[in-house]
Amino acid sequence: MPLNHRIVLDNRPQGEATTQNFKLIEVPLPELQDGQVLVCHHFLSLDPYMRGRMNESKSYAQPQPLGEVMIGGTVGEVVDSRHPKFKAGDQVVGMGGWQEFSVVDATVVGALRKVDTTHVPLSHYLGAVGMPGVTAWYGLVKIINPKAGETVTVSAASGAVGSAYGALAKARGCRVVGIAGGKDKCDYVVNELGFDACIDYKEHKDYLSLSKALREACPNGIDGHFENVGGMVLDAVMLRTNAFARIAVCGMIAGYDGAPLPMANPALILVNRMKIEGFIVSEHMEVWPEALQELGTLVGTGKLRPRESVAQGLAAAPEAFLGLLKGKNFGKQLVKLV
Repeated sequence: MPLNHRIVLDNRPQGEATTQNFKLIEVPLPELQDGQVLVCHHFLSLDPYMRGRMNESKSYAQPQPLGEVMIGGTVGEVVDSRHPKFKAGDQVVGMGGWQEFSVVDATVVGALRKVDTTHVPLSHYLGAVGMPGVTAWYGLVKIINPKAGETVTVSAASGAVGSAYGALAKARGCRVVGIAGGKDKCDYVVNELGFDACIDYKEHKDYLSLSKALREACPNGIDGHFENVGGMVLDAVMLRTNAFARIAVCGMIAGYDGAPLPMANPALILVNRMKIEGFIVSEHMEVWPEALQELGTLVGTGKLRPRESVAQGLAAAPEAFLGLLKGKNFGKQLVKLV
């Protein structure tokens, strides 16, 4: 039988994650059973949520089991099928994990979805027209729910979620201000993604300095904010929020290594009668068709031009993932597997 290379979680991080937490192994591909589909992965998605799964502590999802293939979204091509709805050559998206091939039980609803690459490149189904894009859509539309003319902000603005959020917010007539790390990323956010402004958090040593920059970029205050980072960034944003501001909390990447993230001014939640809501996009599958349709249109018409960082080969995944956690990627972080 052909061999499949995969990366498993070998041991749990003690503090900061390292490449030593992962192990590359090879296993034979099993014979297909009725209802199963064999997929050759073309791209693997790397996302910040994976760091939280590496810990054993309580979270919204079960920890990544040791010795098993790392969880992750994939796009690829059907090689063989014993399910009537799929045939060899179909391009599909699923949760194949950190491996070159996956055997998928296609009888499970949502386990595998065919995609059309006529107007949207295959890799974008892991980013702008995939889970990150729907994440941005849900936080903006269902939690922040902005009116035209309002000011909204987003941290990690140049990433897969942030870039989609900007396009969606501009389409609703908002003033959109991003927060990103580095001049190159901020230039991209303004010049290519069409944000009204972007602030380089690396130029600010504390939240008060960052908040001052936000005041200049958001002269009418902040009505809605999408949080991917937490820590200093969230503290700075909260100082600039208007009454009845809405904050959608999707990630807290500043605390993924286990350090606590105290909030500097929690009284502002009461003073500004703020709504702060955390969410997990996989718990809202009912919105995916509507969100994906809008995101696909934005990409297809050139109103959303997502950027990608692509690592080559499965063995490069751990290093690329650790770089993502430190903001070394530019746009959506992928691994090309073929």
